[in-house]
Amino acid sequence: MLKKSRSRNGGGGGNNRSSSGGVVVLLIVVVVVVTVVITVVVVTVVAVVVVVAVVEVIVIVVINVAVQVVATFTIYSDL
Repeated sequence: MLKKSRSRNGGGGGNNRSSSGGVVVLLIVVVVVVTVVITVVVVTVVAVVVVVAVVEVIVIVVINVAVQVVATFTIYSDL
């Protein structure tokens, strides 16, 4: 029983040490959170750039098709 109580006290000491270790854990959590935030921002920026590029391509294609349609209608109306 005494040995067990001593081990429990030792565990208590470990808990007291974990208070300083808690600072390390907090630092790790902060680093992880910052990393996640940076990752999310980068992914969002990349996604926006990709979407803008795709929209530009779609707009260019639509404009080209519209020009061709107008050109064909103009040709047929001339005929």
